[in-house]
Amino acid sequence: MPDTATSPTAPPRGAAPSTIRILLADDHALVRRGVRLILDQEPDLEVVAEAGDGAEAVELARTRDVDLAVLDIAMPRMTGLQAARELAALKPGLRILMLTMHDNEQYFFQALKAGASGYVLKSVADRDLVAACRAAMRDEPFLYPGAVTALIRNYLERARHGEEAPDQVLTPREEEVLKLVAEGHSSKEIAELLFISIKTVQRHRANLLQKLGLRDRLELTRYAIRVGLIEP
Repeated sequence: MPDTATSPTAPPRGAAPSTIRILLADDHALVRRGVRLILDQEPDLEVVAEAGDGAEAVELARTRDVDLAVLDIAMPRMTGLQAARELAALKPGLRILMLTMHDNEQYFFQALKAGASGYVLKSVADRDLVAACRAAMRDEPFLYPGAVTALIRNYLERARHGEEAPDQVLTPREEEVLKLVAEGHSSKEIAELLFISIKTVQRHRANLLQKLGLRDRLELTRYAIRVGLIEP
């Protein structure tokens, strides 16, 4: 059964909540209990809803004020990957983490494609999960060491097959802006570093999103890592 605790009042649009409200989905109650213990002991993290499968997670997200969804991959009715795709479409501002026992490249890349900002292994959840939650809320991807290796291998494979390098897709200036965005610089900082106006930076950023078919800064960061512009 989902937790019926009342969630905190939603913060004003654009404001960061003082407590990160988490929706936790896993089909094993014992796992949910253990994960909840890890998260709820942190002052800035609170599990406000629990689901036993992906479909229930999507339904809860429709009615609850949540900032972050932590999803198991292998669940009945609707997998975590399917739920991630539904949640990304339903609530574009919702951050998503995959929590799984599978150290599997295929699942990892599917998770990124589904809209997840991080991939955490259950075997090291006590070490990595809290950091992954906070990274997700900062719009930063969280990658475990094996995932970094997978990204590098994927990039090398693409290069061997002659897929377009970033400078063949983007102009040199767009590539500069992309790299700085992925490194976490604000539009004002990028403008100062490149000696251009903030409006010009914003135009380049909009062009990048349109040209690459991406939605936000997090996806730009994933792309920059995948094509080798920045280190994971």
